[in-house]
Amino acid sequence: MQNTATNNIKPDCSDFRSVARALTVVENDLQGVGELLKSLTFVKSAPIIGITGPPGAGKSTLVNTLITGLLNNGNKIAVLAIDPTSPFNFGSLLGDRIRMAPHFNHPDVFIRSLATRGSLGGLSAKAIEMTDVLRAAGFDYILVETVGVGQSEIEIAGLADITLLVLVPESGDEIQNIKSGLMEVADAFIVNKGDRADADLFVNNLKKLQKTDSGLPVFKTVASKDIGIDKVIGFIRSNAGKKNSRKQLLLAEKAYRIIQQKRMADIDKKKLQHDIAKALEEPGFNLYKFISPLTP
Repeated sequence: MQNTATNNIKPDCSDFRSVARALTVVENDLQGVGELLKSLTFVKSAPIIGITGPPGAGKSTLVNTLITGLLNNGNKIAVLAIDPTSPFNFGSLLGDRIRMAPHFNHPDVFIRSLATRGSLGGLSAKAIEMTDVLRAAGFDYILVETVGVGQSEIEIAGLADITLLVLVPESGDEIQNIKSGLMEVADAFIVNKGDRADADLFVNNLKKLQKTDSGLPVFKTVASKDIGIDKVIGFIRSNAGKKNSRKQLLLAEKAYRIIQQKRMADIDKKKLQHDIAKALEEPGFNLYKFISPLTP
């Protein structure tokens, strides 16, 4: 019965139940997931907008205001909000929904939370496949909010067409880390909570850091008060149809993540943790010897 139901799923943004069912099949690797993914067809060229940045930058609040700005002319918006998972109890708060509450019952907004399930980067291992389900469903815009865990946020480059890096005025000490990685994958900087002290100084420093007049745009916003959001919306709309010069790199990154996930499918992380705990009881534990049977 489950297999028959799975085979009949065709995600369509006009029927959110079909989208939710397809995402559940993909997220949990239910029977028929391979056939479902291979049957996806992409009629619309919906831009995937990645919103990333350090914790506390106001990403969820920004996403909430972006949804409001993009909702016009019958547009349908999908949001995939990725929350961190505890490496100890494997639980996740999935708290992004709290800040997006105004759009819960909107007929044109679909919101799905997703736990990283142990992924140390900004993306869940299932995020790529689930985003493709949303693309195939025919949404006009797809927003993906990542965990925000530092330089590993570069993973978003393998998923998004437009990457927005959200910072706050107090992020000045992090610029050196940002420069060596995210500068290469971000399409725009957003200095949120721009009503705080030294916001203008931080904006100017970001512009100077790029050392070129044709550098990435820097937007100052106060998402909680809907200030400066119109310029970000304009940037998204004007860049939605542009050809991505990193397309081959991004597709290769997507393929790598999917292959990595499939090859690791037989590794039970909880069992691995249990086996390591047992092995640690023996003197002279060597991690590399321990994993050698798993890495021929």
